[in-house]
Amino acid sequence: MEFPSVAHKTIDWKIYELKSKGILTHISRGIYSLQTKKEFNPELSNNLKRIFYKIKKELTYLNLCIWDSRWLNEFMHHQIFRYYIVVETEKDGIESVFNILSDFNKIVFLNPDKEIFQRYIINNEDVIIVKPMISESPLSEIDKIKTPALEKLLVDCLIDVDLFAAQQDELNFIYQTAFQKYFINLNQIRRYATRRNQQTELENIILNLKL
Repeated sequence: MEFPSVAHKTIDWKIYELKSKGILTHISRGIYSLQTKKEFNPELSNNLKRIFYKIKKELTYLNLCIWDSRWLNEFMHHQIFRYYIVVETEKDGIESVFNILSDFNKIVFLNPDKEIFQRYIINNEDVIIVKPMISESPLSEIDKIKTPALEKLLVDCLIDVDLFAAQQDELNFIYQTAFQKYFINLNQIRRYATRRNQQTELENIILNLKL
């Protein structure tokens, strides 16, 4: 230890102060990093906000997150021009959310499979997709609205190939861009990848990143 005479409480307070100022970031237990990259805070459209608040008004205590597929455009070479909003929520609540949104929007799909995606979703605009959320998913909060953390979106890209069909040919580039531009919590992304049985795939991509 470089300063053996410094009290542990003093060190703890200094770490807390640096974290509060955004200078230090908690990576995992007992490990911190100097924050040199910004957090992922995508813009929330008015439509997305309306959808979120409509659900929360009727299902106040339901745990959910919401996101827009256009958020991934900033990580891609080829821009996509058809978007959808995805609402992920507890498995027991997806039908209730679907029913609420069906009165709000003409095109709402409940946990669609590959055939539904190809027949009805990829050629439509203003689509809302409702699907179950994996427990312990890493989430963020923007303007009091729960959204998936970037770590969650990156891992989900590896698994939900129908939902992320437009991104499949650019996965390596998406990861490269995301890791270069934003702070990625390695402990969090690895834990979530393990939960979704994608730890090997994730590590292979990380190993080949040029950072």
